[in-house]
Amino acid sequence: MSEGENSGNKAASGRRSWADLGPRLASAFVLLPLTAVALYLGGYIFAAVVGAVFAGAYREWETMVTLKPLTPFGIFLIAMVWVGAVMFPLWGAPATLAIAALAAAAAIARGGEGALWRAAGVLFFGIVIVAVLGMRGTEPLGIFAGVFLGTVIWLTDTGAFFTGRQVGGEKLAPDISPAKTWSGAVGGFALGTIAGTTLWHFIAPSSPWWIGLVLAGTMSILGQVGDLSESALKRRFRVKDSGDIIPGHGGLMDRLDSVTFGVIFLYLVGALHAGMAAVAAGFLNW
Repeated sequence: MSEGENSGNKAASGRRSWADLGPRLASAFVLLPLTAVALYLGGYIFAAVVGAVFAGAYREWETMVTLKPLTPFGIFLIAMVWVGAVMFPLWGAPATLAIAALAAAAAIARGGEGALWRAAGVLFFGIVIVAVLGMRGTEPLGIFAGVFLGTVIWLTDTGAFFTGRQVGGEKLAPDISPAKTWSGAVGGFALGTIAGTTLWHFIAPSSPWWIGLVLAGTMSILGQVGDLSESALKRRFRVKDSGDIIPGHGGLMDRLDSVTFGVIFLYLVGALHAGMAAVAAGFLNW
């Protein structure tokens, strides 16, 4: 192959590798303001939005693990995920987890292919919903905790995307996700951690900076672990994307995978430090 042909192929490959940048930016332009407004409003509105988002994510889980079109029972499980979320403002985490447990028991009792995966899905999404809504709580600090989480995760994803595309290099986990590289992982970790530590200075000025550094770094790593975990699941069930609802990203699970472990970590830290009624305060105030 001539040098000119090789250069042309590289250029074409470069164009292909950045083809999803436009849809990604457009999706972010729409999703970020909607998320910010729902987080700011809190209460039943935030619970309903969170429920709808994770119900949509469970819909993708349902079709992935059963490898079949959506059924009436699948629709029932999707509805239970949403109901669990909207019950949180009324009766708190016990109600949400109880509904998730009932849905999981129903999935196991029904049996059939994918029963255990169905049960695991509704339980996991129930736990994540508790973490998200518990993080927000009813106080303004919940907004700041959510902004911290979103900043770290979003900029980790952004840093990994651009560094991986620009630098390339050795694959991070070729058997799980062939597109991910070590350079992307390091770039994402660096950007997410630096951004989170910087933001910590403004939203938690009375707390030591090094705590913000540790929390941001841990959440950045957990975000990438969540991303790889979903990639492993997709490889297990031989699907490329969990869905196609978000241009440039795929499905809701493809967008939420980085958030799930991070928000559970945030919830556990805050709850252990200050109790389940003050998760955001326990996370931010040291």
